[in-house]
Amino acid sequence: MSELRMGTAEAKFADMIWDNEPVSSGDLAKLANKEFEWKKTTSFTVLKRLCERGLFQNQNGIVTSLIAKEEFYARHSASYVEETFGGSLPAFLTAFGSRKKLTDKEIDEIRQIIDSMRG
Repeated sequence: MSELRMGTAEAKFADMIWDNEPVSSGDLAKLANKEFEWKKTTSFTVLKRLCERGLFQNQNGIVTSLIAKEEFYARHSASYVEETFGGSLPAFLTAFGSRKKLTDKEIDEIRQIIDSMRG
């Protein structure tokens, strides 16, 4: 699942693509220069890496996603829980909750999500 691993800079760049697609590679390089102060070559190198991982495609200078942002983060989260907590969502929530107390609103939202998942 190496295609799901991104560094912070790659993730911010990927979010920029998802937020602006379809986007020309030239416009993407300009956005990255403005946002990250990257040179055009840096943008193209990172874009190439993300395309090689199957997340995006650059056809005729137009960059689009091959996987939706929500789907990517859903897969990434599932992979993290699987690798780190043996696939146990309760173990993940226990670890998460031990460092951060949830607000009543957050607890209600989580309950609604769980209730909607019941079969």
